[in-house]
Amino acid sequence: MPPDFTDSVSEETPPDYPILVVSYDDKSRSALAVSLEPYGGRAILCSTFCEAESYALSNMCKGILVDLATMIKSKGEEKIVAYTLVGFYPTLRVKTMGAMLIPMAMAGDAKQDKNLKDFLTRTCADFKPRKLRTSKRKDICIPTFIGVDRGFTLNISWSGVFVANMNPERFTVGEELTITFPDFGLDVVCVVARIQNWGQQRPPGIGVKFKHVGKELENNLYALLKSQKNIDRDRLIG
Repeated sequence: MPPDFTDSVSEETPPDYPILVVSYDDKSRSALAVSLEPYGGRAILCSTFCEAESYALSNMCKGILVDLATMIKSKGEEKIVAYTLVGFYPTLRVKTMGAMLIPMAMAGDAKQDKNLKDFLTRTCADFKPRKLRTSKRKDICIPTFIGVDRGFTLNISWSGVFVANMNPERFTVGEELTITFPDFGLDVVCVVARIQNWGQQRPPGIGVKFKHVGKELENNLYALLKSQKNIDRDRLIG
């Protein structure tokens, strides 16, 4: 069953990317969603972490508001997904007491905001909304060509690659281009998903998604990645 959502953006506030609200308890989940309303927040209500993951794989999100009891109770795959989500998005863990929320940190976790207002108006506002990555990235370097422009990959996954490039500003997100992989003997149509400019403490280049993974590309990726694409989820612990 897909997640429910509540949209409570005021007329003065432009549409915004949502906060994932996660709780196993129906009342707590509703209380968390209601708490976002004074700040014009939009909530995606999720009864499990796996449900939240499913939404975040296809949709941009900017943070997670989670019931602490749910974090503690999560087991098995749920626990793996929980730690993946909180490692990827800004997160506020709270204890619900009726309509009141009390921010609570777990032992060993990084410092979190002391209240919901700071979490929403500072931490989430400063975070660039993102989708979860569908596949693990592996640090693999192979040569590439974009036209006559020589480059190389910094990492590869079943969904795409990051190509180091000296002039990333000439590309645009959403642009479709063909990348030649000499090691594969293939020209692969890709879509630019991210641009890494100079001066960001990482090598400049572009993150691209494969538009289509045909049989030849699939065989070459399997030889490099040594994993099945349908079970190679990008999760932090396993």
